[in-house]
Amino acid sequence: MRSGFAALVGRPNVGKSTLMNRLIGQKIAITSKRPQTTRNRIETVYTDERGQIVFQDTPGIHKAKNKLGVYMDTVAEKAFADADVILWLVEPVTHIGAGEERIAELLGRLNRLPEAGKERQAGGSGNKKPVILVINKVDSLKDQGALQAVMEAYKEKAVFDEIIPVSAQEGTNTDRLMEAIFRYLPEGPMYYDEETVTNIPLRSIAEELIREQALRLLKDEVPHGIAVTVEKFRERPDGIYDVEADIICERDSHKGMIIGKGGSMLKRIGTNARLEIEDQLGAHVNLRLFVKVRKDWRNNESFVKSYGYDIRKL
Repeated sequence: MRSGFAALVGRPNVGKSTLMNRLIGQKIAITSKRPQTTRNRIETVYTDERGQIVFQDTPGIHKAKNKLGVYMDTVAEKAFADADVILWLVEPVTHIGAGEERIAELLGRLNRLPEAGKERQAGGSGNKKPVILVINKVDSLKDQGALQAVMEAYKEKAVFDEIIPVSAQEGTNTDRLMEAIFRYLPEGPMYYDEETVTNIPLRSIAEELIREQALRLLKDEVPHGIAVTVEKFRERPDGIYDVEADIICERDSHKGMIIGKGGSMLKRIGTNARLEIEDQLGAHVNLRLFVKVRKDWRNNESFVKSYGYDIRKL
């Protein structure tokens, strides 16, 4: 029985959440085409006869521009130290930019420390923490030669144990990736029972699903300044859930965009989110949404903490 923690790390928008959802066979982490969709570390659990993998989806590593950004980078970098195996996700391009260089530096620094992690169970030697370079979105490449060029470009970094190309969207090569993760995990007990898929409270999942729909429907300038807080989450005796949530934005003009003409945009967000929440709960949901303005909340430490982004709890 092998068990342990596998952290998915990488720049924003490389497909970490999509890959994690694919690997566990269920949607838990929200996804969108916008960068920095994931803000917290999200844990999901995969269990089979080989053992148990606790996946940790992390925010994309980027240059922080506000207190929320600092929190997100801290979450991602802490996952490096906490994991038993690291999945470094990259896009299939030969140019290695500043963001990837920074991640390679972090991985190299981590693996130079004596306390970096448990001794490898398979492959490699010494005290280094196993790293799998996962080249995602290979379905976008025209041929095998293009993939080979990407692999050759990254081989110079020498901070990983092996390279596995995948398509999180199509499911290509994900079985091979799972086999590799189990191979690198240490022997140990299960951390969760066999039925557990995530340790995230249902209230938090509802918040994320509402934010996901806002990310997908709103204009470019609005989504990064949005937070969602569920103020009421109650199951009635008849099995219907009453959910009330606030969508927090930074400007009055953004509030108008979120509400839309005659409340049309807020209704679309609410309808889509309600269907997603019902799918997660397996029950009918009565969802009510409200929009509040908290000017420049992402740079206000008190607001950042109150909306669930508290560095002290990491």
